[in-house]
Amino acid sequence: MRDIPPASAPSEPAPDTTEDRLLDGAILLRQSAKGYRAGLDAALLAAACDAAQGARVLEAGCGPGAALLAAAVRRPDAGFTGVERDPAAAALARANVAANGLAGRVEILEADIGQPFSRLGLKPFDAAFANPPFFDDPGALRAPHPAKTEAWIAEGGLAAWAGFLTKAVREGGTITLIHRADRLADILALLAPKCGGFQIRPIHPRADAPAKRVLVRAIKTGKAPLQILPALVLHPDEGAKHTPEAEAILRGQAALGWA
Repeated sequence: MRDIPPASAPSEPAPDTTEDRLLDGAILLRQSAKGYRAGLDAALLAAACDAAQGARVLEAGCGPGAALLAAAVRRPDAGFTGVERDPAAAALARANVAANGLAGRVEILEADIGQPFSRLGLKPFDAAFANPPFFDDPGALRAPHPAKTEAWIAEGGLAAWAGFLTKAVREGGTITLIHRADRLADILALLAPKCGGFQIRPIHPRADAPAKRVLVRAIKTGKAPLQILPALVLHPDEGAKHTPEAEAILRGQAALGWA
């Protein structure tokens, strides 16, 4: 990416972490070697962040900061706050903020989204985004590595995340989620009492395969009709690893815009 300063020279990495690069090398990310590791979902979520100039933006469950940092680099005129309950992940996120020279615009708070937003002592944000854990029931999947449990299984279920996010944004503010496509009905039902103006972008692994992910954007107190936007296809049938559209997004050369 052009016009983005390189990440600061890293200090010695902590044990059990790896150093990775995002957005075509523009971001240095230290993350757990054994825990949840940032992937496509974080990249797509960051690309879907459409914060306006001067906006205050919150990410719920920011982990080591992959989506948060990428969104901050994409939106240099906005301020960002990440909320993370795991002390080790929050510490990594703070280190990543500093290593990428973003301490002036990005802060990390150690807090649990299962608790009321009011406990943060902050006024509501202009926008919030999240990649909530994909499962509510530990019996629904083979037990993950202990370091991945919090990223995979949501205590309090998806309802806890929806409740936190709807309190975290002001009236007219936006909420953006990436989640499993088969949870779309649940997401809409949980957000609908407080939100409207839904826009949905399906994410397909291949053009002839069902969507496995959805990006959902909602406006608190919004009234506009629901819209299903053109899908993003990640992988071609053969040849390159990603479609040109997906590759441009992953490299930070394109965003996932909204109508």
